[in-house]
Amino acid sequence: MNVYDADHIRNIALVGHQGSGKTMLAEAMLHASGALQRMGSIEEGNTVSDYHPSERERQMSVFTSLLHVEWKGHKINILDTPGYPDFVGEVIAALKVADTALYVINAAEGVQVGTELAWQAGEQMQKPAMFVFNHMDKPGVDFRDVVRQVRERFGRGATVVQLPAGTGTRSIIDVLLMKQLTFDEHGNPALGDIDPAFQQEAEELHNELVENIAENDEALMELYFEKGELSEDEMRQGLHEAMLRRELFPIFLTSATNQIGVTRLMSFIDNVCPSPAEMPPAETTSGEPVQADPAAEPVAFIYRTMAEQHVGDYSFFRVYAGTLEQGMDLENAQSGNMERLGQLYAINGRERDPVAKMVAGDLGALVKLRATHTNDTLRRKGSRVVIKPIAFPEPRYSVAVRPVREGEEDKLAQGLHQLVEEDPSLVVTHDPLLGQIVIGGQGEMQLEIARYRLKSRFGVDVEFARPKVAYRETVQTKARAKYRHKKQTGGAGQFADIALLVEPLNGEFQPDADITVRGKAEMEMPWGARIEFIDAIVGGVIDMRRFFGAIQKGVAEAMQNGPIAGYPVGDVRVVIYDGGMHSVDSNEAAFKTAARMCFREAFRQANPVLLEPIYNVEILVPEAYTGDVMGDLNTRRARIQGIEAEGPFQKIIAQVPEAELYRYSTALRSLTQGRGLHRATFSHYEPMPRHVQDKVVAEAAALEEA
Repeated sequence: MNVYDADHIRNIALVGHQGSGKTMLAEAMLHASGALQRMGSIEEGNTVSDYHPSERERQMSVFTSLLHVEWKGHKINILDTPGYPDFVGEVIAALKVADTALYVINAAEGVQVGTELAWQAGEQMQKPAMFVFNHMDKPGVDFRDVVRQVRERFGRGATVVQLPAGTGTRSIIDVLLMKQLTFDEHGNPALGDIDPAFQQEAEELHNELVENIAENDEALMELYFEKGELSEDEMRQGLHEAMLRRELFPIFLTSATNQIGVTRLMSFIDNVCPSPAEMPPAETTSGEPVQADPAAEPVAFIYRTMAEQHVGDYSFFRVYAGTLEQGMDLENAQSGNMERLGQLYAINGRERDPVAKMVAGDLGALVKLRATHTNDTLRRKGSRVVIKPIAFPEPRYSVAVRPVREGEEDKLAQGLHQLVEEDPSLVVTHDPLLGQIVIGGQGEMQLEIARYRLKSRFGVDVEFARPKVAYRETVQTKARAKYRHKKQTGGAGQFADIALLVEPLNGEFQPDADITVRGKAEMEMPWGARIEFIDAIVGGVIDMRRFFGAIQKGVAEAMQNGPIAGYPVGDVRVVIYDGGMHSVDSNEAAFKTAARMCFREAFRQANPVLLEPIYNVEILVPEAYTGDVMGDLNTRRARIQGIEAEGPFQKIIAQVPEAELYRYSTALRSLTQGRGLHRATFSHYEPMPRHVQDKVVAEAAALEEA
């Protein structure tokens, strides 16, 4: 394997909706370059990209595959990403280390939600981009309508470079070259004159392309006015600069399975797409910009980790600066540990080619780094550089998980740890208050893959269940209660007398006429709630220096399991205003018990209520499904906050109780034929309707009896 410098490397990510043909496009590129003698297929499960058992079984990409081709003196690193929305974390990680995003669109389907999702990620990272309309030879493809959809959603910068020469043909008209390319069965193009039937449209699109290029470059604009035309090289350079500035997004055509348009696309990637050396410096959290300079101090970033059978953990990296070589010692910026680099590999799916070194801009893999993880930076000892980490999305779908067989809790914990290591978009939380382990991700498919991998790799069968909702209990008014704890069993007894006032923790305390504030203290509970204690004891009826801590502990214990349904208590204020003690029998244990019982009694009288977590939800759907989605939201106790247009989509903004969001991503896909997408973020707690509260209380009581 040759070593390539940054000027001769191109890093592209194939992104887009499931079924757009990204994997077959990567396969066709490998075949066109000579790296493959025969193309595989999704149906036969023998593509280079989709080699994991879970991918072959489902006939879809689940993980991002790193591939590379050598093409006309360049190395093109290809990141073939999953298109199913559940695996958007893979897309985000790939775009982090790519220099150009190729949005692959199924020309028979048009713009879909997966395209939208990938666009948002690329836009946030300001990645140069282009569109590839794949499956162009399918019946019923309306090229001009797909162009309209793309421009409507992604802006007028989407610029036609190619158009089809009719339907069912192997010919593409290239308006940059102003030639008609006819591809043989091996994907080799023959250049010819444009069919007269398309000549006028080709000239119009050529002029539009020239104008789009010129209007984004002042020097080219002057040249265009002077000559009335731009040369092919001037147009290429203009496109190149406009792509770097994200002003133009060229549109190319392919039929990957039939090897139409693939070689022309690869030549465009070589000649026009930006190299790592031309990209802006990498963002760092430490402030120093990092440019792709092979002579600089080495800096590498781990963008994903994957365990491979019989090999171990692969650490996939991008060299952001300097040159990596086997045997080099680098510091992990996150842990401070030193790592010795083993053999460097250029990767093609599961195949690996040893390389002597890798320079700035290149992508590769290492095996068996001791303690380096996804999002870690490797650097020279003494360096301050830390590459900005990948921001993975918050979970949209969660389930409680437990082993089917008792005694396998440790195996489950180890398996979950490894899964999160490989896919940080999975989030595992252990809630001791609710007694459950919850795994969250982007959707049902992602979690089913996780369950499959737990069984196949770690030998632990698990079952999923509906997660318990983290309800809270609180009070809506204030109430007083008294409690006397008296216990005499021979010898020293127990005595504590206490009177408490309980009220909501809203604003400053406004004492009643019979209450004199002597002191305040606050406690933060493990679940985030606050409790404010007011010492209003007058005349020393309780020795607060001696027993105040015990009273706090008693109330805190009562708050862990609220009186309504056993859920933790939310923000409250507790006023200790009266009581009594015995010179011999009063002790901390007595006051702790009295405080716990008195708090529960006052709580019950203060108009208690269950609070439920409310989420801010944004739902992106094609306009045709808006009514169905709105109707479904109304059945989920949602409050619609508004509707906004986003290109061909509608964005519905709502607030929805967490209890109503279980399996919502699955329901939304069913309602929208897989074209809907949502994101949810926690907003606040609020009281639930009485009829819902009664149901939750009854369920809690039945569970306690069982």
